[in-house]
Amino acid sequence: MLPVIVVLVFFAVIFVASSIVIIRQYEKGLIETLGKYSGTRSSGPNIIVPIFQRIIRVDMRERVIDVPPQSVITKDNVSVVVDAIIYFQVTDPVKVVYNIENFALAALKLAQTNLRNVIGDMELDSTLTARGKINAQLREVMDEATDKWGVKVTRVEIQKIDPPRDITDSMSKQMKAEREKRANILEAEGLRQAAILKAEGAKQAVILEAEAMKEKQVLEATGQAEAIKKVADAEKYQIEIVYSAIHAGNPTNDLIAVKYLEALGKVADGQATKIFLPLETAGVTASIGGVAELFKDPSKIAKAISADKK
Repeated sequence: MLPVIVVLVFFAVIFVASSIVIIRQYEKGLIETLGKYSGTRSSGPNIIVPIFQRIIRVDMRERVIDVPPQSVITKDNVSVVVDAIIYFQVTDPVKVVYNIENFALAALKLAQTNLRNVIGDMELDSTLTARGKINAQLREVMDEATDKWGVKVTRVEIQKIDPPRDITDSMSKQMKAEREKRANILEAEGLRQAAILKAEGAKQAVILEAEAMKEKQVLEATGQAEAIKKVADAEKYQIEIVYSAIHAGNPTNDLIAVKYLEALGKVADGQATKIFLPLETAGVTASIGGVAELFKDPSKIAKAISADKK
């Protein structure tokens, strides 16, 4: 009797242990009763009836499918090797279990097929420069196709697009030629700007030099005018002083005659014997007559000289 009780207790413990199922936080549990779906359980401890019920765990986390590299033909008949990654997340655990047998394999084949279709509608240059567009189109197509499977495709990333070696070499030469072209254009533009700046500088130099010369000539003319004016003022002052002195001294005709002879002597000093006299000869004749009278009377000459010294 005791062995039977022990066996019953053992099976009871196994039954109780099998009826308690722990579902993790990132999982959902699908309950099947006699092979038929009967409910969905959340995370935490759950009780089932062993033998009659079983639980299917579904991972609800975002997962990744690596699409292996494959050869794709572009619109302009260039073969490129494309490698992509698909990010997806289960949104309906019931659909992902009962509507598709192997979602990972189905998603992989779907990605490869749609990748050929998307890149096949684009030329090589667009393919290499429009990865974002390819990602968006591929994600949209796959998301629509996988919606009935209870899965949402969150992102599609193109890892690399490798064109053939000869195409790569041609593109490299083209890029090099384009860079050299831009460099030559920039160099020519620099030379043009330098020539313009040099011409502008020469023009400004000529203008400044002309303005400086003009100011110099104006200043020289102003200085000469001022000098002439000052000389004229000095001569005017000198004449006025002499004139005033002569009239203040009340000179006689004899003294005037002597001064006239002295002035003639200075004019003729070191020059030819010809002396040009003023046209007004009446006064000159009278002065000469007075001089003749002086020479006739030496005492008058002495008086005139002594009057001049005073």
